[in-house]
Amino acid sequence: MNAPVPTHRPILQLNDQLISQIAAGEVVERPSAVVKELLENALDAGATQVTIRLEEGGVKRIAITDNGRGIAPDQLPLALARHATSKIASLTELEHVATLGFRGEALASIASVAAVSITSRTLDAPHAWEIVGSHLGTVAPSSGPCGTTIDVQDLYFNTPARRKFLKSEQTEYGHCAEVVRRIALSRPDVSFSLTHNGRTIDHWNVCEMAKRSSQILGSDFAEARLAIDEAAGPLRLHGYAGLPTASKARADGQFFYVNGRYVRDKLLVHAVRAAYQDVLHGDRFPSYVLALDLDPALVDVNVHPSKIEVRFRDSRAVHQFVFHAVQRALAATSATAHGSVPAPITAAGITTSGGSDWRRPHEQTGFGTQLNESPSQTFSPSPFAPGSRWDAPEQAGVAQSTANYGALFADGAARPAASTAVMPMPAPSSGPSNDDFPLGFALAQLHGIYILAQNTRGLVLVDMHAAHERILYEQLKNALDARVDGQDMQVQSLLIPVTFFADAIEVATANDHQDTLTALGFDIAALSPTTLAVRAVPTLLKNADAQTLARDVLRDVREFGGSRVLIERRNELLGTLACHTAVRANRILSNPEMNALLRQMESTERADQCNHGRPTWVQLDISALDKLFLRGQ
Repeated sequence: MNAPVPTHRPILQLNDQLISQIAAGEVVERPSAVVKELLENALDAGATQVTIRLEEGGVKRIAITDNGRGIAPDQLPLALARHATSKIASLTELEHVATLGFRGEALASIASVAAVSITSRTLDAPHAWEIVGSHLGTVAPSSGPCGTTIDVQDLYFNTPARRKFLKSEQTEYGHCAEVVRRIALSRPDVSFSLTHNGRTIDHWNVCEMAKRSSQILGSDFAEARLAIDEAAGPLRLHGYAGLPTASKARADGQFFYVNGRYVRDKLLVHAVRAAYQDVLHGDRFPSYVLALDLDPALVDVNVHPSKIEVRFRDSRAVHQFVFHAVQRALAATSATAHGSVPAPITAAGITTSGGSDWRRPHEQTGFGTQLNESPSQTFSPSPFAPGSRWDAPEQAGVAQSTANYGALFADGAARPAASTAVMPMPAPSSGPSNDDFPLGFALAQLHGIYILAQNTRGLVLVDMHAAHERILYEQLKNALDARVDGQDMQVQSLLIPVTFFADAIEVATANDHQDTLTALGFDIAALSPTTLAVRAVPTLLKNADAQTLARDVLRDVREFGGSRVLIERRNELLGTLACHTAVRANRILSNPEMNALLRQMESTERADQCNHGRPTWVQLDISALDKLFLRGQ
């Protein structure tokens, strides 16, 4: 189709009405944009109560009433005039914008495409005043309480082409409701009431952020979130980040605010996403309500007509601050699972108590010398060593007296770790408190996959492979970080090198990337053009299949390059190595081995899920078990 030939006309000055209608195309995209602008004005006016009334999805009517400062009668015409505002008066103030609105275009643009009336009363006025239409309208006495009501009716009545692009009533209402939710989340100190077609849909009283976020995002979010409040220099990040196990298939639970303004900023989204990168599936999205406060001079909010995008003066510093704040919050939790524990349980610094190794020699097949050798030491961060043997009975897997089981139960009865028989055991007079071991103590292993444990709240179910995978993964990251800091990577030389057939590309990769392989703790050498030998592996992986580990490392180094593997792809590679090394299904564990895994989970960062984002354990409370068996009914 041929483009229309432009008509040659002289340059003319556009009239104010057409200018406002053009501006409305940017500001008033749909009814929800009107709701946003009017709500921001209400909050800028100091309102603590806001009522939003919608009809037909906001197309027929949007009426917003607030109890703010109000507008003096002589200033009502200016409120509807273009480029008239009380919020800035100079370039300096523009560069330090501390209000939500500041352009002075919103009301004029809205009035150019809808029928608008403003009724307002200041605190010292004997009655309210009203203006209808535009800045050319007459200001007349009216009635009403202190504050302002802006009534917008018949949106796009004079621009029918624009109205045709609107969606269904329910769709437009949904967009309006979402705007109200976003703004209500940012201001729990303000009460909001939303009605549609005469029916009250939502009402939120003044409350704390914890309650407001629970009201709007739901109880699922409230039961699976982490509080964040960190500051560094001029930056402060506060709010809530959802647990990885409470992730969603869509990114509709993500709310980020900069100086109280809801934004969709790529830099901030990336920073949060990066913090979740090794605890979340790639196709899942975390939920969060986060607010970043900083000096207004350090952020430019005037880069988009809808003010939903911002630009930071030092974007890198902001990105790193947000990334590390969220990452630390996720790392500070011990094992918690969505829907099982209402608040994260921390168990840092778990120490063992007195006890002896009572196991028979044929039962000593656990992680052996990689755990404590002294009852008074803190548990080692070392992993399982599946298939290894303990050379001496005194090298206990868990130096934990069975008497400590009694500390978990008020009635003093407990199940010993080494026997299937139930025998009474009095609680020790001095021992660990009930909170010392959040994951409790192992009772049994189910199908060689799950560990069943008992804690003060009820039954704990642990996926032993997923849990061990997270433990190994964190240990590998710490070991590699320690090497970067100048410490040696703990390497296990193999008594008999593992040789395997390799193609020419694998041999070339091993020869060309010796520095990278050494940094990762591997010694892989070419014995011939078709044979590679694995002579050393990281100590943490010494019980894994050396050939499989070598092929995985060589594949990633070949595909991404040595430096990129160590920087950008490090976590993916370490996750693969941890998965290969973690204890497998159908691996029978003794009770001390299972308890050692529970203790390591309690002292491992991000232990509530494996590095693929799957939960490692869940809690079944006694009350939930009682319901299953109709006890007390």
